[in-house]
Amino acid sequence: MTRPLEHVVMPLPDDISEAMFQRHLLQLAAWHGLLSYHTHDSRRSQPGFPDCVLLGPAGVIYAELKTTKGRVTPEQREWLDRLTAAGQTAYLWRPTDWPEINLILRDLAHPKETC
Repeated sequence: MTRPLEHVVMPLPDDISEAMFQRHLLQLAAWHGLLSYHTHDSRRSQPGFPDCVLLGPAGVIYAELKTTKGRVTPEQREWLDRLTAAGQTAYLWRPTDWPEINLILRDLAHPKETC
């Protein structure tokens, strides 16, 4: 049985909401067989923690999602910077990054073997 590829090959609209962007990302992560986490109600959580955590055989990714014109808060920037400084992989993704996101998630799900 083959899995549908609509959300993989079709670009996302520039005016997509952050909630819909996140929904597409989580569907894509599931399509690639990745585990994913996102806080449903962040009002009681530490400010700035990235929207999604994605786990696959090749590691862990933290992703902050923004609309095309969405602004990153200082707390979000701090989390992304500190995660990166600690050796973690952290991204700020926008809908225009969709083709790259698909490749990154593919590689997270299917690591290349090294000699």
